[in-house]
Parts: sequence; C-alpha cells; structure tokens
Amino acid sequence: MGIVRIDDALRLARESELDLVEVAPMARPPVAKLMDYGKFKYENAQKARESRRNQTNTVIKEMKLRPKIDSHDYETKKGHVVRFLKAGDKVKITIMFRGREQSRPELGYNLLRKLAEDVTEFGFVESAPKQDGRNMLMVLGPVKKKTEARADVRAERDRRAAERDAAAEEERTQLADLRAQHAAEPTAPRRRGPADNLDPDTEV
Repeated sequence: MGIVRIDDALRLARESELDLVEVAPMARPPVAKLMDYGKFKYENAQKARESRRNQTNTVIKEMKLRPKIDSHDYETKKGHVVRFLKAGDKVKITIMFRGREQSRPELGYNLLRKLAEDVTEFGFVESAPKQDGRNMLMVLGPVKKKTEARADVRAERDRRAAERDAAAEEERTQLADLRAQHAAEPTAPRRRGPADNLDPDTEV
C-alpha cells in the first residue's frame, strides 16, 4: 500500500475485517501489515513447537578406562560406547593414568586408537586423543544423528512387536488346529470292567 497515514491504515483494516499489525517497528517509516492476528500468533506458535521438536539436544556421555584394562572389562565398556553412539550421543573417552603409568602415554593412545577402530561402524573420532593432566581424552561423534537414531530405535521396536504378534498368532492357530483335530477324532467306547458293577458305597 506504500506509505499511508495511521488513520487510513486503521480504516483499511476495519473494512477488510483484519488487524493492523506492526511487523518492523524500528524501520523508518515503521512497517505494518493487514492480517488476522489470532491466526498469525497460532501459526508462529506451531512453527516454534515444530522447531523445538526437531531440535537435537547434544548429549555427551563419558566412559572412563584404565590403560591396563583387561579384555572382559574392555568389551563391556565398548558395548556401552556402541550403545551411546547408536542412540546418537557423543562419547568422551577418558583414559586415567596412575603412578608410573603416566610415563607410558603410548598405552593410552594405543587403547584409544583400538577403541576408535572397533566402533568405526557407529562413530568417528571427533576430537583426536590429547593429554589433559593425568588423563588422556578423545571424543567420538555418532555416525547417525539423534533423529535418525530415534527413528531406528522406533523401527526396531515396531519390528520386534510385529514378530511377537506373529508368533502369538501362530501359536493360537496351532492350538486351534490341535483342538479341531482332537474334536474330530472318534472316541472309542469305554469298556466296562468288574469294578463298574460294584456298589460305590460298599467297602472293599
């Protein structure tokens, strides 16, 4: 509409049954629009809600290891790291040195490199190993984003539920077939024995 007087703008809004909304108050001259303000607020709230839903909160998990960790403990810790990465979280690996171990930093470096190679399917080295006082640190980033990881978890959960339902249905079908088969079998007449002629009230 170009530059108009406020009174004219308000009159146009009344005639159009719309609201006069100032959208750029700092501009010279200020910019206003004719719109349905209630609908405008609702759409903005919807957009904000959608953006919050799609926003991924970066979570950094931490896993602590010793340079001379035994193989069983290593596999357990590696399993936790894989689970974190599959969930879309970053993982900070901390190698804790004690006493004379500090003079052997290559132990920590080799352990971190081995772990990075073992989980390469699920994560990558985001921050290379570095010494931090008595500790050595490395950060692993997930291959899949948080939203993709959640979608995979939902798909896996749905797949397992479908498998359980199919197994239960198969079991019900087998049970119904067994019942039908049993009902269709002719029942042989029971032969009477000597005991059937005894009076149930007579003691033997």
